[in-house]
Amino acid sequence: MTSAQLECTLQALLEQLSEGELGTFKSILWAFPLEDVLQKTPWSEVEEASGKKLAEILVNTSSECWIRNATVKVFEELNLPELSKMAKAELLEDGRVEDADSRELGDSEEDLELAKPGEKEGWRNVMDEQSLVWRNSFWRGDSDNFHDHVTQRNQRFIPFLNLRRPTQPSPYTVVLHGPAGVGKTTLAKKCMLDWKDYNLSPKARYAFYLSCKELSRLGPCSFAELITKDRPELQDDIPNILAQAQRILFVVDGLDELRVPPGALIYDICGDWKKPKPVPVLLGSLLKRKMLPKAALLVTTRPRSLKDLQLLAEKPIYIRVEGFLEEDRRAYFLTHFGEEDQAMRAFELMRSNAALFQLGSAPAVCWMVCTSLKLQMENGEDPASTCHTRTGLFLHFLCSRFPKGAQLGGTLRALSLLAAQGLWAQMSVFHAEDLESFGVQESDLRPFLDRGILRQDRDSEDCYSFLHLSVQQFFTALFYALEKEEEDGDGHAWDIKDVQKLLSGEERLQNPDLIQAGHFLFGLANEKRAKELETTFGCVMSREIKQELLRCKANLHVRKPSSMSGLKELLCCLYESQEDELAKVVMAPFKEISIHLINTSEMMQCYFSLKHCPDLEKLSLQVAKGVFLENYVDFELDFELERCTYVSLPNWARQDLHSLHVWKDFCSLVSSNSNLKFLEVRQSFLSESSVRVLCDHIARNTCHLQKAEIKNVTPDTAYRDFCLAFIGKKTLTHLTLEGHIEWERTMLLLMCDLFRTPKGNLQYLRFGGHSATPEQWHDFSFLLKANQSLRHLHLSASLLLDEGAKLLYETVGHPTNLLQKLSLENCRLTEASCKELADVLIVNQHLTHLCLAKNPIGDKGVRLLCEGLSYPDCKLQTLVLQQCNITKHGCRPISKVLQGVCSLTDLDLSFNHIGCGLWILCKALENPDSITPGLIFNVWKSLIFMFSVSQTQTPPDTEYRWLGASKFI
Repeated sequence: MTSAQLECTLQALLEQLSEGELGTFKSILWAFPLEDVLQKTPWSEVEEASGKKLAEILVNTSSECWIRNATVKVFEELNLPELSKMAKAELLEDGRVEDADSRELGDSEEDLELAKPGEKEGWRNVMDEQSLVWRNSFWRGDSDNFHDHVTQRNQRFIPFLNLRRPTQPSPYTVVLHGPAGVGKTTLAKKCMLDWKDYNLSPKARYAFYLSCKELSRLGPCSFAELITKDRPELQDDIPNILAQAQRILFVVDGLDELRVPPGALIYDICGDWKKPKPVPVLLGSLLKRKMLPKAALLVTTRPRSLKDLQLLAEKPIYIRVEGFLEEDRRAYFLTHFGEEDQAMRAFELMRSNAALFQLGSAPAVCWMVCTSLKLQMENGEDPASTCHTRTGLFLHFLCSRFPKGAQLGGTLRALSLLAAQGLWAQMSVFHAEDLESFGVQESDLRPFLDRGILRQDRDSEDCYSFLHLSVQQFFTALFYALEKEEEDGDGHAWDIKDVQKLLSGEERLQNPDLIQAGHFLFGLANEKRAKELETTFGCVMSREIKQELLRCKANLHVRKPSSMSGLKELLCCLYESQEDELAKVVMAPFKEISIHLINTSEMMQCYFSLKHCPDLEKLSLQVAKGVFLENYVDFELDFELERCTYVSLPNWARQDLHSLHVWKDFCSLVSSNSNLKFLEVRQSFLSESSVRVLCDHIARNTCHLQKAEIKNVTPDTAYRDFCLAFIGKKTLTHLTLEGHIEWERTMLLLMCDLFRTPKGNLQYLRFGGHSATPEQWHDFSFLLKANQSLRHLHLSASLLLDEGAKLLYETVGHPTNLLQKLSLENCRLTEASCKELADVLIVNQHLTHLCLAKNPIGDKGVRLLCEGLSYPDCKLQTLVLQQCNITKHGCRPISKVLQGVCSLTDLDLSFNHIGCGLWILCKALENPDSITPGLIFNVWKSLIFMFSVSQTQTPPDTEYRWLGASKFI
């Protein structure tokens, strides 16, 4: 089936779905492990796609095999039997495949009959022995079913394990990638078990497992020796086996563990399986398909090695292994705890920490969290504080595995040294000789092996690793936090760099694993945690580490408030420490901070640090979608719900309730910091409850805001609540409200109160993105007459129209009106309202700045304005006429104004098609005696044309300036 045929078939199937069924189809499909290109497709594009468009997207971004299997699977989960049957018939072609299966099975039995005497049973015995090894590598017993579920979820997208797939002329290269500990190796070994199963396919006879962590220290050898090093009994059969390369699966496990110099994998590519070569050359030749080009390849790696694979693998299929999804983690907790209330309590605690919850995709981390929290619950302790930080959880897990006074300080120190060396070298597997170089014996490791902190590789017993990469990162932080001994020297031995390098952006860019180690180091700077380690292991923690972190904080310190990523890193580290004194010293210099909150954990981190920022003057806030839920059913926030009531709530309600409690603390910064003068909330997705919490703190007497900018926030009713909060706020002088504002009766009344409050001192009002009826504009204009404090009014992007503008001009043109700056950009005005505006310019002696940009007033409107500008009493200094449909004819009245007595100092005519009108304006400016000195005249790119047609040199004593851009206020 060609791509066009597949798209046509898929389109026909999808178009039979109703709109609701198509939406469900997309949601289920997007929960599957997506192929690499499809992962990068914006969800919004998929969400808005019709059945026809979705078929086009899938065919253009995914492999044919993935589309076939994913489509059938989704139809099955939709419980649409007729469509499911049709999809199987059209996409899987059941009849043909079943016949092929029968033929292939018969061929398989025939192959076995033709095998050498004893080969059939001998090979089966070999594979059975290997099966035991593979099964032993799976996760501990209480989660075998979860691993089966996770592996099956990803395995169905591996094409060479699926018989119902189209034939492909070239063999497959499949890359399983994902973070540490999510089950890539387990999935690969499960694939080997299925590959060797004769009932699956006659070609699946030979499977070789190449562990890069073992091969990294192997010397030069031939490819035949490489794959038979653990199976010498196969050496005699190697020529026959390799001659049938299309029946071989090679698993290259942990490519990121192969310690080779950059470029070593593509050096000296070799195709001779009998010729001795360095292991990297052999592996590179296999991946490049110079060696056994017809074999199937399955590679596992962490993301850091994907760049190397792009240079080697030909048309690989990338499958991202995600480990435990949220539902898997919840089910694991239920299984581990047994009691639902305890399980859900522990699960919610882990989910409240976004970073810890993300680590929970690894089964090992789930086991750590469950083990630690269950022990606390059994001892009658409240485990809530343990999950506040990752350091707290990891420390509690480590210390809870040993009795107090274990006196294992020496071993702890040796392990931390080993962890640090491995992290800097970007390796997580340690061999026996590594241990010996540090004077560590296997007996020293036994307490940590028995307690699940270390593990011994079952494929190679002289290989050790930490339970999870995050545990190695924690022990690396321990290396820096432990008191240095004399033999350690300056701490630069064993290729381990100092704290400053650990926290530097350059090093982290090369080795991202250092980031989490730095977080843990801040966490271990906490004195209470240091004492707990000392009490448990009998070690001595450094008392200088806190000062060392302060000296190195410049690596994390944000020199520019706009550097949001650096600021988040700093706040995360400070929160991890839970040290108030450290936060006070670090945060003291900050006066402006810009924050983009994407989850509740970041909100907690920001609150912890910002409450120690007494000199903060400006806070710019952005809240991402999903932090608060739009369909939230309001709960009373002033009291704690009983535990039984909390547990009985649906998951989304518990999550949102937790977010609101954290938000309540965060918003207290607005009312508790007396120096905070400027609050900006922009591009934020709030809820009605979260808006009310923030407004409650704004309205308090302890809030001293002078400037507030609310831009593009949801829900639309938020603007009404903010207006209500600002009424009577005598410190407020500048207010901006922009976005989709519901101009209703209630909103109008609130604006009235905001203007006429006797305590008000509002000087600047920017009110954009709204519409109102002529009657409402009349009321708004009437309010301006009573207001004596407003100096700047900005109504840009409002549906004012000429009728509303005329009402506004009546107010602004009143002699007692004190307005100085008026911006009506993009308000749909035409020349019809320019006569009244010209009258305003004559009468109002206070108005100095006027912006009419993006209004099609045309040449006629300009001529009317110039009548007002030409009056001696006109005090206007800045006039912005950007993109106002002005032509060369509109330049003549402007030139007359410029040649007379004029107060203008800034005239902006950019983005107008004035053509040769530039010449007219240039002639007006040639006489320096008749224009205002210092005139800023902006005609944007038209300057090039003007200088090309002008033969007159600019007089040397002229003081006007030509600018490429002009700014209004």
